[in-house]
Amino acid sequence: MGPIRTFPARAPMLRALLLLHPWRPLGVRGCTSHGTSGGREIQVRALAGPDQGITEILMNRPRARNALGNVFLQEALARLREDQQVRVLLFRSSVKGVFCAGADLKEREQMSAAEVGAFVQRLRGLMSEIAFPAPTIAAMDGFALGGGLELALACDLRVAASTAVMGLIETTRGLLPGAGGTQRLPRCLGVALAKELIFTGRRLTGVEAHALGLVNHAVDQNEEGNAAYHQARALAQEILPQAPIAVRLGKVAIDRGMEVDIASGMAIEGMCYAQNIPTQDRLEGMAAFREKRPPKFIGK
Repeated sequence: MGPIRTFPARAPMLRALLLLHPWRPLGVRGCTSHGTSGGREIQVRALAGPDQGITEILMNRPRARNALGNVFLQEALARLREDQQVRVLLFRSSVKGVFCAGADLKEREQMSAAEVGAFVQRLRGLMSEIAFPAPTIAAMDGFALGGGLELALACDLRVAASTAVMGLIETTRGLLPGAGGTQRLPRCLGVALAKELIFTGRRLTGVEAHALGLVNHAVDQNEEGNAAYHQARALAQEILPQAPIAVRLGKVAIDRGMEVDIASGMAIEGMCYAQNIPTQDRLEGMAAFREKRPPKFIGK
């Protein structure tokens, strides 16, 4: 899928919004830092069989409750971004009872003011990297506090166990959300409610978060502690059969359109639609409808 090359006369700003990078296959099976129990702190797994197309990123810092420390996902995400076999990216935890407990405050306490600023800037950049071409899902089976909720907010979809606990609690620690929370939470819930949750540092259960619209699904937790993961995987399986280029372009149209006025948003939608017209998948979809059979999309 090549970049959009033609724009209406009104669109210098839209041109900047709609740069889509070409994709080429590049397999990623495992990566990033070591040094905690269980080996890799970040594990990347491409599923096979009927789940082919789903890639999982597992957080594995049991001693730090998956706190966001000097662990960098950027390289893995950059490589996955170029892998056209990735149709859904799923973030999950291998630590029972925890999704991500936020920033590693013990680690941060040892930093100078300048180092803290640089560290938070890297976290902010990480959250921007999670704005991935393919759909992203956060499976929240436990605590998602501070930066952990900011990570989930950076995903397209969120699934939580009913017993999960989440919140932007930074103000209870003398801080404010610094990895996108002040921007993504109001876009998700509206300004007034986002302010209330950030000002109070309130914690929500998965059920409460679902009632507010913060998560897409809340499910009863199971004995294994991975009910949200199973629901997130089922959601990913619903996305897998759909035309991947159309899904990615639909994501672009929604994400970019939400940042501009509706007239500009309609122009963005039109450009995304135009880019989908020459794809083989569009022709396959029309043929399958005519022949009354399931379509077989190939991502071209």
